[in-house]
Amino acid sequence: MVYILSVETATKNCSVSLSGNGELLYYEELAEAQFSHAEKLHLYIESVLKQAGLNCSDLSAIAVSKGPGSYTGLRIGVSAVKGLCYALGLPLIGLNTLNVLARQLKDADGLIVPMIDARRMEVFTAVFNQKYERVEETKALIITPTALDYLQPQKIHLIGDGAAKCKDVLQGGMFVYHDGITYPSAKDMGGLAYGKYLNHDFEDVAYFEPFYLKDFLLLTKKQ
Repeated sequence: MVYILSVETATKNCSVSLSGNGELLYYEELAEAQFSHAEKLHLYIESVLKQAGLNCSDLSAIAVSKGPGSYTGLRIGVSAVKGLCYALGLPLIGLNTLNVLARQLKDADGLIVPMIDARRMEVFTAVFNQKYERVEETKALIITPTALDYLQPQKIHLIGDGAAKCKDVLQGGMFVYHDGITYPSAKDMGGLAYGKYLNHDFEDVAYFEPFYLKDFLLLTKKQ
């Protein structure tokens, strides 16, 4: 059995799951506005392993959502996973956060456009078809009334916390909003991670960094 621990901390959702041969076994998660990742992450890792009756030594690999997303959330998740992989000698699997988010929408009759809030009227987004194949690369997009016109005439399914702020701007019969899908979750990472495991598609633990997409800007008061 290939046991893979998956960690998702790219948004407000602190999420951990355990899968066996790509099938979800256990997961723990909590979405809080104040970001509880630093306090909850290792507790959730211990919890899913305990529920399965496993130890860290039973794991085959560890997967992490690599971004785009929150700088703080990504840094916490990636740092924790790199530390575990290095200490345990396990391969590290990196997954695109938008790909993980897209998997929450089942049987979509059109294009899937996951959106992660990037503040103001900007989102991190990509475009996927019904088979979850990426047809538009990951990018930062400023939302305007014509921002997604090029995707017409196909139906456009908008998901994620970034989609919520688009309702007053992106209007028309081609847009379908799924309010129940807000954040990416580790429970959707097992199948993706297992596929990469079978293909030996691993990251270099020493040099792996989150995919921030945008440079992190530290704002300081003027002296």
